[in-house]
Amino acid sequence: MVKQVAVIGGGMGGLSGAIRLARMGFKVFLYEKNEMLGGKMGRIQEEGFTFDTGPTLLTMPFIIEELFQFVDSHMTDKIQLAPIDPVCRYFFNDTEPFDASSDIEIMNQNINQLFHGESENYIRFLRYAERIYKKTSPLFIFSPIHEIRINLFWQYIKNVFTLYQIDPLRTVHQSVKRYFQDPRLIQLFDRYATYNGSDPYRAPATLNVIPYVELGLGGYYIKGGLYRLVEILVEIAEKHNVHIHTGKKVERILHDNHRVKGVQIDGEKMNTDIVLCNGDVVVCFNDLIKGFSKTTNRLNRLEPSLSGMIFFWGIQGCYSQLKQHNIIFSQNYKKEFTQLFQDQIPPDDPTVYISISSKQDHHHAPEGCENWFVMINMPYLYNDSKAETWQIEQIRHTILQKLKRYDLDIEKKIQFERTITPQDIAAQFYSNHGSIYGISSNTIRSAFKRPSNRNRQLRGLYFAGGSAHPGGGVPMCMLSGKFAAELINEFEGN
Repeated sequence: MVKQVAVIGGGMGGLSGAIRLARMGFKVFLYEKNEMLGGKMGRIQEEGFTFDTGPTLLTMPFIIEELFQFVDSHMTDKIQLAPIDPVCRYFFNDTEPFDASSDIEIMNQNINQLFHGESENYIRFLRYAERIYKKTSPLFIFSPIHEIRINLFWQYIKNVFTLYQIDPLRTVHQSVKRYFQDPRLIQLFDRYATYNGSDPYRAPATLNVIPYVELGLGGYYIKGGLYRLVEILVEIAEKHNVHIHTGKKVERILHDNHRVKGVQIDGEKMNTDIVLCNGDVVVCFNDLIKGFSKTTNRLNRLEPSLSGMIFFWGIQGCYSQLKQHNIIFSQNYKKEFTQLFQDQIPPDDPTVYISISSKQDHHHAPEGCENWFVMINMPYLYNDSKAETWQIEQIRHTILQKLKRYDLDIEKKIQFERTITPQDIAAQFYSNHGSIYGISSNTIRSAFKRPSNRNRQLRGLYFAGGSAHPGGGVPMCMLSGKFAAELINEFEGN
């Protein structure tokens, strides 16, 4: 008899897992409480402007290609990738901007122009980051690490006994300082810890793998916007008979304390022995599963990752001083993270990220205009109260005043505006305290202890998405769906 799987949530992990499970012969029902699929990877189209609302840059496209191959297709037949160069333009206080490139020769030339004598240090740092990637990826990225019996193959033994080479005992900042002298370059490479919502002054230096993924392997844009990937995955899912239901809220995962028995959706029960939850693991145990108080309490003690506030601005005018991706740094980076994680307040001088997809896709804005995705890091929510209007306005004013200092006086040129707050993230995506990336990686323990893809306490319960192994971001979420599907096939197979 064909077994049924209920997939909760239609983000990257849920779609990836659902497609694979359907291909493996399971009958798959996917339930998404929102009307739009994709999870945090959404889209806004209004008044002639188009915005990706989540990820704006893609790395490791070979992970996507592998999913296409799994269903006997080719990514290049459906998706057009465009390498991004420069990957990002960085603005520092009172100095000319710096363009980071995945082309090592261009990168070295740019470093020599602005950071004299640091190009050799960059080569050393990139080799160090590459070494971490090669040591960590077989165990910590490309396999479900919690399945020890699967992972301890002889080809991985040498990596297990050389784990000191992944630099887990220093912080990101401590190790970056070992390679660079210029405080601007240190700040630039410290920033990569925020890619999984962590604090570079506390997170283990193993996260220095991230700049290698972006600068060593390359950053890409999907023509038409990153949401095109969601649209294509939905097409593939429907082609393979995944039953997709949007606007359907899963209210409870039903069980007998040992085994999943079904899900409750809008008051009605669906019988199933298998659930793949693409929602936040912490929220799942707090809201959807009853009877596991010890697990719930343990999860609640884990520190959530950063949240964010995003302004979507349709701007009149075109700004040649900006590239597709831009960072305007704060003057005191350490203070920024102290305010975010310890003081639990929005930073008074935030680092500002600006992505402008209309630099590549001109139809994403009306002629003579640009679409600005403007984001700052925010602390995760410490209570469930709504953001006060004054706070949003204050942050908006802070960003606009900061942009003025870089000859970007755009307040009166904003033709369209939408805002996403941490409260919106929590409510719309059932994200733990509004966090974007699940738990933070601010300690060695948390960095290597993301919840597993297979739950050991409740048989038939599996997890995918940014809060589960191997973490957040498009490629990692898609891998989480792969791991969950493979484990379901192994342990629950038809």
